[in-house]
Amino acid sequence: MTAVLQFDILILGSGLAGQSLALRLADHHSVALVTKCQLEDGASSWAQGGIAAVVDPMDSTESHARDTHIAGAGICDDGATRFVVEHGREAIQWLAEQGVPFTPAEEGPLHMHLTREGGHSHRRIVHVADATGAAVQETLTQKVRAHPNIRVFEHHIAVDLIVGHRLGRADQGCLGAYILDIAEDHVVTFAARHTVVATGGAGKVYLYTTNPDTATGDGIAMAWRAGCRVANMEFIQFHPTCLYHPQAKSFLISEAVRGEGGLLKLPDGTRFMLQHDPRGELAPRDIVARAIDYEMKRHGLDCVYLDISHRPTEFITTHFPTIYARCLELGIDITKEPIPVVPAAHYTCGGVLTDLRARTDLPGLYAIGETACTGLHGANRLASNSLLECVVFGEAAAADILTHPRAIAEGLPEWDESKVTDADEAVVIAHNWDELRRFMWDYVGIVRTTKRLQRAQHRIALLRREIDEYYANFRVSNDLIELRNLVVSADLIVRGALSRKESRGLHYSRDYPETLPKGKPTVLRNPRWPSGLVRWISARD
Repeated sequence: MTAVLQFDILILGSGLAGQSLALRLADHHSVALVTKCQLEDGASSWAQGGIAAVVDPMDSTESHARDTHIAGAGICDDGATRFVVEHGREAIQWLAEQGVPFTPAEEGPLHMHLTREGGHSHRRIVHVADATGAAVQETLTQKVRAHPNIRVFEHHIAVDLIVGHRLGRADQGCLGAYILDIAEDHVVTFAARHTVVATGGAGKVYLYTTNPDTATGDGIAMAWRAGCRVANMEFIQFHPTCLYHPQAKSFLISEAVRGEGGLLKLPDGTRFMLQHDPRGELAPRDIVARAIDYEMKRHGLDCVYLDISHRPTEFITTHFPTIYARCLELGIDITKEPIPVVPAAHYTCGGVLTDLRARTDLPGLYAIGETACTGLHGANRLASNSLLECVVFGEAAAADILTHPRAIAEGLPEWDESKVTDADEAVVIAHNWDELRRFMWDYVGIVRTTKRLQRAQHRIALLRREIDEYYANFRVSNDLIELRNLVVSADLIVRGALSRKESRGLHYSRDYPETLPKGKPTVLRNPRWPSGLVRWISARD
């Protein structure tokens, strides 16, 4: 393989955000789509519930925006929120045109069945049974693989972005990326006119998560190192209902189960959610997750139970075939018995700060999907807004790229391995990975204290020194790259949490239990990069 590859567009990440963007650009540009595993892998394909959009004439964008603001606990950006919800129907229509087989309805808008999830005041969740993400991903993957202008690089992972100000070039923007070919164990230089990070969130920074193993905060960490601001990293959404079973790795029990009447209960069958919120099981995720955490600690429980067995068997098997089948494999018949569940890290609400065209602080660099902080999610993401955001901002990024041509950088330096050797003790990576995820779970979880956060910050500082030394002396590997990005992501989460002197949305502090009258986003800037080096955007352009 040649040492330097050139493309018009370099997209890092192959979830819904990355693939939808690639398809919108490929008729006009050469596109490189880079993914750590295979195209089908990633968090998008794990999404069960659906996509929130106003398609019912009885619903309204004002209602969807209001629900989003309420869930976001007062710090959703109004411009970003309106931008997304007003493009909801258009996003659904685009996906339908690509061939996504949404669950039909005999009557109603677009002849699509609509379900309801926690935090929504109307039925507005368009879905494909209980496996929406997988269906969307499979549909787009087929198109991506077939498109002649899209070159897919599977089993490749980005090491770092290439930025002009590090090379002393006049163009101080993003010029591409260094990417490790995992199979060949060789770093390749990718030069691109435009680079897009769409690598997903950072759920694997926690010991228990619903995310796939690929969710290691790569795009967030790379953009931070390149000089971009990040925002709202303290707001990590813990999904209330992850299946509790030793053989059920990261299996999510969809929000829609509660939306369709599922009840949360203690082992003796007692409901408890109404003691925590008048909306009961339909309260936003942060409230439900904290309630479960509280009840588990109060009673010394390993889990609580989600019961939908009171609904007809045919209803359950029709609406939740994937969940029904998976639970049955593990000996749990959800038509007859409740599902054991626990909260688990689910979604990174913060990320790389962008404007309404998905632009970051660095010219030529865009961020979309869970990697980005657009302002939509505020302090807590409303259920099923994430896939919608992917499609809407994928289109926004495409429109901006198509109307802003940019020269490709020539003569980029190749990756230099002249001063490093092969690693002699890979156990260091495994040990640090395990230590990081455990103390993040213990100290930076659903309920936080200043002392716990400071303990985590101290451990992170020690780990960063070890990892940086390891990175400087040994050849890069997939595990080392992911660990390096995870520790940066963990640091950003803790920095954001320590700077917020209140409890709001997903961030709950025992030391600051009150919510301030006016909320503000937490914006972090890398002190290594003077502001003159990058184009500091207004996130509300």
